[in-house]
Amino acid sequence: MNRSLFHFAAPLLFASLSLAQQPATAPAHHRAHAATAPLPPTDKIWANLMAGNQRFVAGKTHAYAVVSLRRELASGQKPHVIVLSCSDSRVAPELVFDQSLGDLFVVRTAGNVADPVGLGSIEYAVDHIHSPVLVVLGHQKCGAVTAACSGEKMPSRNLEAIVDKINPAVTQAKTYAKSDDLIESAIKENVHQSAKDLLANSEIVRDAVKAGKLTIIEAEYQLASGEVVRLNPPASGQN
Repeated sequence: MNRSLFHFAAPLLFASLSLAQQPATAPAHHRAHAATAPLPPTDKIWANLMAGNQRFVAGKTHAYAVVSLRRELASGQKPHVIVLSCSDSRVAPELVFDQSLGDLFVVRTAGNVADPVGLGSIEYAVDHIHSPVLVVLGHQKCGAVTAACSGEKMPSRNLEAIVDKINPAVTQAKTYAKSDDLIESAIKENVHQSAKDLLANSEIVRDAVKAGKLTIIEAEYQLASGEVVRLNPPASGQN
């Protein structure tokens, strides 16, 4: 499908996705004029996510007017942030960042890896919604990474496909990590690997990053504290 046809077909192809896969940011900061308002700089978007995470850690999350917000978003979405995260039930991005409807475009897979379907979903958000920030979010004690570190054969081809995506990160971690640190090191390496895979396998993502239209942020969620820790340093001019 060429790019012009994609833009024509996208509203129909993704109508259900637009309504089903979105959570949002702190108090009403962009809702009413989201379609026309200029995008905030990346550092402010990340700062907003970190403020939400601090509220989550402290147990002081916002109450959102979800009924009115749901009605408002029925006409369209404009999330500033895409999140590629693990499917683990303890790592829901909307909760972790204290966001609500319309704020996050979330793609979740075991091990926070992107297959063609996941990557296509991310490309949609980049190319059609023009979300300017993509967060690759791993987490401590990731079961998928632990399975890859075990070296054991997976019981199905589908599970093997997940491990195959993670194996390069495990190989890298083994070059420096001791046995008792291997899993945690591989988890961090897997976040890096997932980000690299997005760039390597998607011309849309790669071009958006080169053009300065998309920033990829790598982060890890700490299970016990609830904190999100950034793994890659901010680019020049960011916080």
